[in-house]
Amino acid sequence: MRSRDFRLRVISLAVFAAALVLGTKLYFVQIVSGEEFASRAEGQYIASANYFDRGSIYFTTRDGTLVPAASIGTGFVLHINPRILRVSSDLSIVYEQVNAITPIGREDFFNKAATDSAYRELSKRLPVETAEKIRLLKIPGVAVAKERWRVYPGENMAAHTVGLIGFQGDELAGRYGLERFYESTLVRDSDEAFVNFFAEIFANLKRAVKDDESLEGDIITTIEPSVQAFLESELNKVEHKYSSEFSGGIIIDPNNGEIVAMALVPAFDPNFPQKAESSDIFSNKLVEDRYEMGSIIKAFSFAVGLDSGKITAKTTYNDPGCITLNTKTFCNYDGKSHGSNVSLQTALNKSLNTGATLITQKMGAKDFNDRMLKFGFEDPTGIDQPNEGKSLVANLKNGRELEAAQASFGQGIAMTPIATVRALSALANGGTLITPHLVKSIKYKLGLTKNISYPKEEERERVLSKETSTEISRMLTEVVDRSFREGTVRLEHYSVAAKTGTAQIARQDRAGYYDDRYLHSFFGYFPSYEPRFLIFLYTYYPKNVQFASETLMDSFMNLTKFVINYYNIPPDRESVPGLVH
Repeated sequence: MRSRDFRLRVISLAVFAAALVLGTKLYFVQIVSGEEFASRAEGQYIASANYFDRGSIYFTTRDGTLVPAASIGTGFVLHINPRILRVSSDLSIVYEQVNAITPIGREDFFNKAATDSAYRELSKRLPVETAEKIRLLKIPGVAVAKERWRVYPGENMAAHTVGLIGFQGDELAGRYGLERFYESTLVRDSDEAFVNFFAEIFANLKRAVKDDESLEGDIITTIEPSVQAFLESELNKVEHKYSSEFSGGIIIDPNNGEIVAMALVPAFDPNFPQKAESSDIFSNKLVEDRYEMGSIIKAFSFAVGLDSGKITAKTTYNDPGCITLNTKTFCNYDGKSHGSNVSLQTALNKSLNTGATLITQKMGAKDFNDRMLKFGFEDPTGIDQPNEGKSLVANLKNGRELEAAQASFGQGIAMTPIATVRALSALANGGTLITPHLVKSIKYKLGLTKNISYPKEEERERVLSKETSTEISRMLTEVVDRSFREGTVRLEHYSVAAKTGTAQIARQDRAGYYDDRYLHSFFGYFPSYEPRFLIFLYTYYPKNVQFASETLMDSFMNLTKFVINYYNIPPDRESVPGLVH
């Protein structure tokens, strides 16, 4: 009995001693060193908040190598506790010691050191070597803390597509591009967070981050960085040469919808969004905005005419040069007649508005409109970008001859570039509507990879017969071989199907169009009958030039040659058919 009582007294004394030590420690932590721990808590846990724990976004090279497009940067923030620093150190000496390791503004240092605060930041994103040198100074009130931030290694490469993060209320989240569209995949589930003891006591934070990324996924895109860089380079040439307001382009596999390049210029660096003159530059105009595309729409008009059986490439007509419908007169680009017995192949080669109008007259407005609407211009394309715009095609619904005629050559209807590219892909791929997309898989931190599936050919909506797809491709190939700069830009051993477009820009202040402002567009795919890629380009309000054949043809051909060489696409013909050498 005595032995048991003795043991109980020993245990009680041990518990009391432990409690006394713990109480003393807590008193010391909370009262004596409270300010320093508050400083550490704020620095360590605010800087490592949950919103910086995001999955990465990757480009994919042609051989499958992943190249970071957006990732997490890690480093250190240098901060001070002015209350401690002022009473424990000579500020001038502290400044000289710290500045010798990492440059800091003298005025900024002394201003912050004079405040009645427990935490002020002096410098951010310091490398570990610099942080360690500062730590070894062991200056009371001077500390470094880990921090994390979003990094975009490619800087402005594919900036509009990748997007960026920004504040939404008091939290950071994806605001544009893939960062926003895949927000729920990239961000960690906040329900998995836990409250850190010191952060709770000293910084009064609601939560801190749990070091567990199992719910987070990495986004694997279809963007090929070398092709993307070349596209951006060509668009910048156009921008600089013609002083356009902006220019854009998309390179897509028309068979499966994989986008290997999507670019807008001028671009921005998502690492420094605050340097942008306006937030408008962050929007992806290729997805969000709509434009009257001009004569590239003739490719659809000729295709639906062929599909209806009402015309062939050899159908002829007498070209009056101008046509008047319901008191509205519209003319060919040159205002001239091109003679009698003009074939529709010639009309396409020369981009004659009268030829496109003939098709609507032979088909009737209703049949023409119904077949045009099957291309899905006003439907969501499925592109994995936020804020997709809706095309304006009301003139294809009223059944009037005038509006159908205008639509046949690209006037009075406005499409988003991505909707246009989706529809153009149907001309190239045998007549079905693909789902244009930028992401092919999600790689979860658990090690699992989810491949994103898209409709296969047999599952997709058919808008043209395969025979019509082949014939319109043949007609568009003849445009390149015989008409583009009189056939001088054709590729001897590769068939290329293409068309230019020039559209007057609609006025914003009143009805009608500007007389001297144009949007130029250009599309083409190759090889013509088994296409690997389709390229779409446009430039908005280029200066001192009227036609897309002047502004975009060189860039299109440069891109075509680059892609053919880069992907080692084999030639599909020995020579240009019908040409005498």
